[in-house]
This record gives sequence, C-alpha cells and structure tokens, in this order.
Amino acid sequence: MKLYYLYISKHFLKNFIVILLGITIMFVLINYLTYGSRISGAFNQKISYIFYSWEHSLSVLYPLALVFGVIATKIQLVKNNTMGALYSFGYTNKRLFLPILAIAMTVYMIFFFLQTTSFAYAKDDADAFVGAGTKVSAAQKLFLKYNDTYVYIDKLDPVAKKIYGLSLFEIKDNKIKYTMKSPVGVYNGNSWTLKNAVMKTNYYDGDLLQRYGIKNYTNFDTLNGYKPAVIDTVGDDGGSMRLVDAYETYKLLVSQNIDTTKIRASVYNKVISPMFIFGLIVLIFFKIPYLARYENMTRVASIAISVSLLIWASFIGINFLGSNGVILPELASFVPIAALSFFGFKSYFAKEMLA
Repeated sequence: MKLYYLYISKHFLKNFIVILLGITIMFVLINYLTYGSRISGAFNQKISYIFYSWEHSLSVLYPLALVFGVIATKIQLVKNNTMGALYSFGYTNKRLFLPILAIAMTVYMIFFFLQTTSFAYAKDDADAFVGAGTKVSAAQKLFLKYNDTYVYIDKLDPVAKKIYGLSLFEIKDNKIKYTMKSPVGVYNGNSWTLKNAVMKTNYYDGDLLQRYGIKNYTNFDTLNGYKPAVIDTVGDDGGSMRLVDAYETYKLLVSQNIDTTKIRASVYNKVISPMFIFGLIVLIFFKIPYLARYENMTRVASIAISVSLLIWASFIGINFLGSNGVILPELASFVPIAALSFFGFKSYFAKEMLA
C-alpha cells in the first residue's frame, strides 16, 4: 500500500473516531440530563440506558462525523502544507481522495451490517428504561389487519413469543361476522396458536341480528406469517427494526394491502439517506483549496461545517416528511441523494489542477 494512502487514512480515521466519540458523548449527555431523573431503577440500569443511548447516537451521527472528519483532515493537511507537497509530487485530488472514500464506504458498510442485528433496536432499548426503571420489552395495545379480519392485541412479549388479550373480528358489509377472544397465544414458528379461544358468530336476516353461536377452541391457529418481530414492527409504525424484520414486514403489508409508507421510509432512512455523505465529502474535499494562502482556512472550515449541518438537517426534515406520507419516501430519499451526488461527481470529474 502506498505511503500517501496510509498517511491520509491514518489522519482521517483518527479525526473521524475522535469526532464521532465527541458528538455521540455530547448527545448521550444531553439525553441523560433530560431523561436521567425519570430512570428510577438502580445504578446499573442508568448505565444500561447510557449505553443504549450511545448505540443509538452512533447510528444517527456517524454520517455527520464522517463529513466533519473530511473537513478536519483536509484543513489539517492544508495548514501543514502537506497538500501542497503531495501536489508537487504529482498526486491529484482523485488519488488523494481514494483513502478517504475507502474508509467512508467501509464505515457505511459496517453500520449497514449493524442494522441487521439487535443494534437496530438500541433506541427502543434505551427508551424502555425511562419511567419504569427496567427494560420492558413488551409492546402494548397493538392493532393490525389480517386478511379480512382485524386484530387487537393487549400485549406482545417478543422475547417469550407470546401475545396476551387477543381480540379478532371480521367486518363485512358493515356487519360484524364474528369475534374471537383468547387470553393468550403462543408463536409456533409459522403462526400463532390461541389458547382457550372463544368464537362468537353472528347470524343476520338482512340488516338485523337474529342470533349468534358460540364455539370454544382449546387451540386455534391464526396470524400466519406474523412473526413476533413483525407484529412489534407493525404496531410501532415502522420505527426501530432490523432490516430483515423490515423486509418481512413489507412483504406482509403488501399481501394484506396495507400502506407501506412508514416501513419504506424507515428502511430508506437507515440505508439510503446516510449515502448523502459520499456526494458531500467529494464536494468538501475538492472545493477546499489545497494551499492556505488562497483562503482564510478558519473561514473555510466554518463555512464547510455550516453547510454540512444545513444539508444534514435538511435530509432529516425531508425524511420526516416522507415517513409521514407528505411526500413519497422514494422522493424524500432518492432525489436529494441524486442531486447531491450529481454535484459531487461534477467536482470529481472536473479538470485537475496541479501545483
């Protein structure tokens, strides 16, 4: 590996790690000062809250840390006249940018992989400690659709793979065809087996209810395809989820003709939106002058940081609109990325100027 590659990689990686630790620790500190008093448990539970909050902050802030790392690295190299020396040896912007791009892509892929693990649930794990003082994994009061029926679940325990207080009913032609209640259901690997279920079937004459029949079931299988994580995800409107769970949820919602806007927006927010860093770091690296005498570097750094924060905040705002259905999630994610990438590629392929 070339010495220049190792040199730039070392400085960029160091700056990225320092900045990432700095902004995530600040994020956790602000969170703890806001919610710490509401954690009534023991000291170890407060430590757990801090850890999960830090995990969540990593997934949110790592793109910004990469951008700031590029700014710090380029400014450092310029102020030390390293960029001028590298240019004088014939190195171009494109070659000098390669180690930065390689590290940025590696970091992106690492966090992409983490979104397929329990790391994706860090925010939920942290929020569970607020108020109760213990990590509560059960989701409550969930409402969902299954084929032609509607399902209400009083509580879901995804760890034990049990549901409590299930009510299932079918409505057709503005009439309730039947209702079913079960105190507990157990996931059997493909569907849910309801224990001691009671089905009440209504019989109509025209629009008038004539009678109803009651039937008891020791075991009744339903909700085929609704894995515990999928139910939790549907009930959470596509919040925290692993990418695998998101894919399973998306397939299920499509089969049930249910709107998938929140699921799609959540996936794009985890996978597509962080890709804005690639277009932005190209712009920053190529637009910052390579000699300090051309510009006031303090002013250049301030402008670069301000623009980066503005773009990052804009992406968050646009994604929020997409997740709430104001605009299509695809437009909220892909169009801004494409626009930023266009300007980044334009800078990358612009005519090189050597010292």
